[in-house]
Amino acid sequence: MTQVTRPRPGQPAPDLALELIIGAKWSLAEQSPKAFTMIVFYRGLHCPICGDFLGELRALYDDFLSKGVEVINVSMDPKDKATQAHEDWGLDPIPMGYGMTEAQAREWGLYLSKARSETDPDLFSEPGLAMVKPDGTVNMVEMSTAPYLRPDLKLLLSKLDFVIEKDFPPRGAHD
Repeated sequence: MTQVTRPRPGQPAPDLALELIIGAKWSLAEQSPKAFTMIVFYRGLHCPICGDFLGELRALYDDFLSKGVEVINVSMDPKDKATQAHEDWGLDPIPMGYGMTEAQAREWGLYLSKARSETDPDLFSEPGLAMVKPDGTVNMVEMSTAPYLRPDLKLLLSKLDFVIEKDFPPRGAHD
């Protein structure tokens, strides 16, 4: 069995470098947000619940940006499927990364699933969300084992001022 790691709050975030559907490269190490880089891991085009969740994120995108949070959506999907998801779900202008590897997903502590139907990819990650501080350390992480367990984006958005103003420390780092 493969060893699974989990990002540790307060510790350096795992590396993440991906291609974007617009033909550019994206690297977490090169990000310089005012408050956080928010990485939204989604299952893939095959997941209608992902479309709903990312649609909600799109509706709140400008609010996250106004609080200094840069956002990227990421999946293991290939470019064509990520592009279709971006278009079909109306996610412009949120950056869309694609082609996350199994090794990258495991480094981030994502749960992995195998296809249950012909429309599912052979292997894909379950959803997750990570907030990384400008210094590259993990502040908050939520990883799910199922498509219908997701963070409440409105609640997260409503608490960001407090987190940012108070420099609220990462929680959950106790061994």
